[in-house]
Amino acid sequence: MKRLHLEIHRPELKVISPATEAAFETGHRVGAVAQQIYGTDDAVFIPYEGGLSQALKKTVRLVKGGPRFPIFEATFQYDGVLVRVDALIPDGDGWQIVEVKASTSVKEEHSFDCAVQSWVFQGMGHKLNGIALAYVDNSFVYRGDNNYEGLLIEENMADDVEQLLPIVPEWIQEARDTVAGAEPAIAVGQHCFDPYECPFVSHCWPSDSDYPVQGLAGSKAKLAEFVLEGYRDIRDVPASRLTVKQQWIQKVTASGKPELLAGARRSMADLAYPRYYLDFETIMPPVPIWADTRPYETLPFQWSCHVELAPGKMDHAEFLDLSGDPPMRRLAESLVRALGRDGPILTYTAYEKRVINGLIERFPDLQRPLAAIVERLVDLAPVARQFYYHPDMHGSWSLKHVLPTIAADMQYQELTGIQEGTAASEGYLEAIDANTTGERKAELKKQLLRYCKFDTEALVRLVKFLGQ
Repeated sequence: MKRLHLEIHRPELKVISPATEAAFETGHRVGAVAQQIYGTDDAVFIPYEGGLSQALKKTVRLVKGGPRFPIFEATFQYDGVLVRVDALIPDGDGWQIVEVKASTSVKEEHSFDCAVQSWVFQGMGHKLNGIALAYVDNSFVYRGDNNYEGLLIEENMADDVEQLLPIVPEWIQEARDTVAGAEPAIAVGQHCFDPYECPFVSHCWPSDSDYPVQGLAGSKAKLAEFVLEGYRDIRDVPASRLTVKQQWIQKVTASGKPELLAGARRSMADLAYPRYYLDFETIMPPVPIWADTRPYETLPFQWSCHVELAPGKMDHAEFLDLSGDPPMRRLAESLVRALGRDGPILTYTAYEKRVINGLIERFPDLQRPLAAIVERLVDLAPVARQFYYHPDMHGSWSLKHVLPTIAADMQYQELTGIQEGTAASEGYLEAIDANTTGERKAELKKQLLRYCKFDTEALVRLVKFLGQ
């Protein structure tokens, strides 16, 4: 309810992350396929761009004619409550509502969505014969030809909705009271991130100190306890209340100086030459775009590799295919050629390992050389977590937080266009879209190559720093 109040009265405080934007886009893509699956030649889509009034009027006009054809994004308003129905399907003498979600299972909050839609629809006097939730079947294998029959699983929500309908008016009244009153005094906690991160987190959690307490990392519920007790800054929390890792964060933060432990140098000294610094870029489309792929399957389309043949002797290799054809096979083969047979392959986190194991599953004939690559992988993230901390990392060992503290001249935010992984995925999908101009595609290619190369250059700098 606090979020509702802020949405109405303080929308300028909202911070929408790239990940949230990507989630919106994911929903749009699944919604578009739902229209294909549930649609007919005479189906109607009601756009919102013309304004709420036009959407409401068009919906009234279409529904008044009776259940004759599917209506997508039908817009209803009853007793001050507005809903947009993903799919309104004719069902005999009445209608069926299908709420479409990009998730791969039914979640508790989906029942609430369906109950409110049902309450509004029936409150307006329309006959509702059924209500279902359609979600993504991540075991679905796309066979091509734009045929997505089977992508969505339907769950009958009638029983859940029937139980919730009597309390919908209570929710609505509570919402009205929330909007009309002062900002609710709801404490921060795990609910700020579940089921999704709230866009008002930066408003509700402490931000009025140099090192807010959430920079201690760890359990959100535990951090919320500190906030509720009045602690605002990392340095103020009693050390006895902290884990060993949090005590280290606190100690380094209080000193104002970074700490690099000797174990880092010993770990780096064990690395032989040549050294390969590897990074992938991937997509996980909710709606498969290539035959024989599944929803949300991790599919690599690009890699960058800095190769340190000897101390100070550096080379670079890379792969990026923007033809629009499935790139995974060519990517795997090029990777095998580029990484040779000897020398550690350095990554940051185990993501590259998961990607390569996915390639092994997809291409069994390449199992031997790819498995040999997996055996050579060395994850730098555990080394950084164990041996290095800087106050400006604010409790995060992500490469984007570590890099600025060890290489001031390397700033992701100074890259043109693509600056993080979600943007790289979206940029790739835009680049292979048939409607993308040649000029735009060339610019995206430049940005993608620079971003991925920047990641592996960051690994080079990290190893040099840890080994000093």
